[in-house]
Amino acid sequence: MSNIKEHQTMNYDTQMLSSSEEDIEKAAALLREGKVVGIPTETVYGLAADALNSTAVSEIFKAKGRPQDNPLIVHIGEFSDIYKYVTEVPENADKLAKAFWPGPLTMVLPKRDIIPMTTSGGLDTVGIRFPVHPVAREIIRRSGTALAAPSANLSGSPSPTTAMHVYNDMNGRISAIVDGGDCAVGVESTVVSFDKDGRVRLLRPGFVSLEDIKGIVGEGNAVCAKGVTEKISDGEKVLSPGMKYKHYSPKANVTILCGTIEQFTKYVSAHNGDRVCSMIFDSDANGFPFKYITYGDTSEKQARELFAVLRSLDDMGAEQVYARCPEQTGVGLAVYNRLLRAAGFEVVNL
Repeated sequence: MSNIKEHQTMNYDTQMLSSSEEDIEKAAALLREGKVVGIPTETVYGLAADALNSTAVSEIFKAKGRPQDNPLIVHIGEFSDIYKYVTEVPENADKLAKAFWPGPLTMVLPKRDIIPMTTSGGLDTVGIRFPVHPVAREIIRRSGTALAAPSANLSGSPSPTTAMHVYNDMNGRISAIVDGGDCAVGVESTVVSFDKDGRVRLLRPGFVSLEDIKGIVGEGNAVCAKGVTEKISDGEKVLSPGMKYKHYSPKANVTILCGTIEQFTKYVSAHNGDRVCSMIFDSDANGFPFKYITYGDTSEKQARELFAVLRSLDDMGAEQVYARCPEQTGVGLAVYNRLLRAAGFEVVNL
């Protein structure tokens, strides 16, 4: 997938737009015409198109080089819009929406026929999100429709958290990019589905943590899906984007090392080379003897910085990356989940 840029066949004159009222209206007009536009959200930048227009949605898949069975998340501009697109809102879904919307939470629910199968990845369900980012919400409002918007990167590469990241991946592939500044959260939204008994199933961790969800619906009413920390087979149907394929990956091979900084340093010493780089915590940097890049100390900072750091590894010419294993609770689970996929599940317990 990393060579997709070299084989691009699309040739748009990609406009760089600001978040001024005039430019937001330009973006909305392009979306009404069935075009694809890169837009900011609080999580990562999204590649937006009219969610109800199959032809427009197909352009997202083409721009990203994304597998057609990978469902897209539909972004709405008002809470009440959910009832236009889904047939049922379970009690726990209503509780979570009241607690976390607008915000970085996506809920997978039975879809109405108005949502094309192209958008839902061939599923009878659809992921719905109500973003908090004011520019995203205004673009949705002015476009007059819900927007399908996966992350605005080439499929498989690290997600974009700045407009320039989007430009680097999508210049010539889409009509425009709206610059709304750096993304505050830095990892994609939390995705949940609901079992027949109403229990919440975490499909993709994000800023809204499993612990946060349990705090709203009760300890016994929320569980983590196996795909969060385990590999899913290629033939298996998934309800959420980011569960099946290798994602978020730089060109370098990434390996997660789980252990103390002393164990980590010893392992890197035995496997070091000119093209080797370590991804360590900020607090590890003082005296670390090998080439490194830091990605924060707290889970929240790691979430904000992770994708930018993964992208910068390509600029550094790294071929092998050893990453310190983050926490696996709270927002840390989201960081670990993204790193797992960037590493193709290559983990070494020291």
